[in-house]
Amino acid sequence: MNLTMGLRKAIAFGGDAEALVCGDVRLDHRTFVDRVARLAAALRGLGMGDGDRVAMLAANGQHYIEYYFGVLWGGGVIVPINSRFALPEMIEQIRDAGPTVLIVDANFAETGAQLAEAALSVKALLYAGAGKAPGNALDYEAVLAGARPCEDALRGGDDLACIFYTGGTTGRSKGVMLSHRNLWANVAVTAGRLGLDESIVSLHAGPLFHLAAGARVFTTAMLGGKHVVIPRFTPADVLNAIARDKVTVATFVPTMLSRLLELPDLASYDLSSLRMITYGASPMPEALLIECMKRFPAVRFAQSYGMTELSPVATMLGPDDHLPDAPKRHLRSAGRPIWSAEVKVVDEKDCELPFGKVGEIVVRGPMVMQGYWNKPELTAETLRGGWMHTGDSGYFEPDGYLYIADRIKDMIISGGENVYSTEVENAICSHPDVLQCAVIGIPDARWGEAVHAVVVRRPAAALTGADIIAHCRGLIAGYKCPRSVDVRDEALPLSSVNKINKVELREPFWSAHARQVN
Repeated sequence: MNLTMGLRKAIAFGGDAEALVCGDVRLDHRTFVDRVARLAAALRGLGMGDGDRVAMLAANGQHYIEYYFGVLWGGGVIVPINSRFALPEMIEQIRDAGPTVLIVDANFAETGAQLAEAALSVKALLYAGAGKAPGNALDYEAVLAGARPCEDALRGGDDLACIFYTGGTTGRSKGVMLSHRNLWANVAVTAGRLGLDESIVSLHAGPLFHLAAGARVFTTAMLGGKHVVIPRFTPADVLNAIARDKVTVATFVPTMLSRLLELPDLASYDLSSLRMITYGASPMPEALLIECMKRFPAVRFAQSYGMTELSPVATMLGPDDHLPDAPKRHLRSAGRPIWSAEVKVVDEKDCELPFGKVGEIVVRGPMVMQGYWNKPELTAETLRGGWMHTGDSGYFEPDGYLYIADRIKDMIISGGENVYSTEVENAICSHPDVLQCAVIGIPDARWGEAVHAVVVRRPAAALTGADIIAHCRGLIAGYKCPRSVDVRDEALPLSSVNKINKVELREPFWSAHARQVN
């Protein structure tokens, strides 16, 4: 049970078939696995041992897919770095993970050198970009050319496969530890539920530092299918890739689908190969979903609910649930638990609640993470009683469909990105003119939720919302920065236990909505 199994099977039974397409690069399975095995040997030669971490900071591309499997083939652990992080956040992540090798592309050559200098664990910096490798970096292609392919290390089961970093409730990112077994279980169950097989041609348009996109990489490879990679999401690039490379399956967050529908020439693209669109990472507005199904009548749709800690799927609203004769109310749900997941709703004492009662959603099964890297206390709290406590609240109907009501964690989901309020509040409060602040999510037609800050300035300070946003941009990723700021001189409302009353702050924005999340 390891994540490189599909590669070995692909070269045994269809080595000449295409495995990876990225721009003008087209690799068959045999060539792709040869490069993976050479990268694995090179990484081991650079000091990577079994269980050692290798980080990557890059845009989507050929090298990112090779990185996923080259590290695992060599017995290592992948640690993708969020390229949208600000430099201080990247430094914190790489120091926490302690990678032996760092791989960067041309977009992040300078940043990579800074990270390598900041992290004492990094023994080598690989440059996977055009032109001469800068500074002390080693040229990726030259290193591969000089390496002899090595045998698969065959790590699997409960061996650690990857660490994906998510936002932190305490203002610091946390590394989610996922094993080969965790991800293998997700592949096996979701592929079966969606009816995917070796004919899959999968479009990778979302950022591969996110497991939401990365999970489909593992599924495609396990099935022996074809990866089609584009550097970043743009509507035109997505539609051109589908038409050119006959993509059969694509995964989007709702904001991506909304942007596709906005294209005036959408009908001019040949999308006849596309058989399925899966969506998730943030709730789908019902009107948008109905419009998508109308505009793509030959395409099946499926939704998944979960999080990185669940590898990442716990429940699924399958293709049958999207058919015209299916109950329309189910389109507002998160679907039913996948075969391998036990899901229940509990109260504050972890006692299971009856149908219709709102409580915290907890999950148990082989897809649940091993824990948080270097955070044993947080791990114990989150996995208490053998159940993953999601921080989301919801309820079950008697037919087994789960409905999301709110988030217990102080988290905002904007365009599919998790933003923890504490992270943003910590950045804002470091401004010398800020006396008090609170960060909330407010409804947004494009992004689902937008980050909104309510700030109390110090007496006599001439602080503006623009000042706050500019201050945050130097400290945290752009998508975490407030999109709007309310600057006040009066104190924020407090709850009965003297905490800032965010319910009261949110109420004017959400009063016309059925739920407190979008």
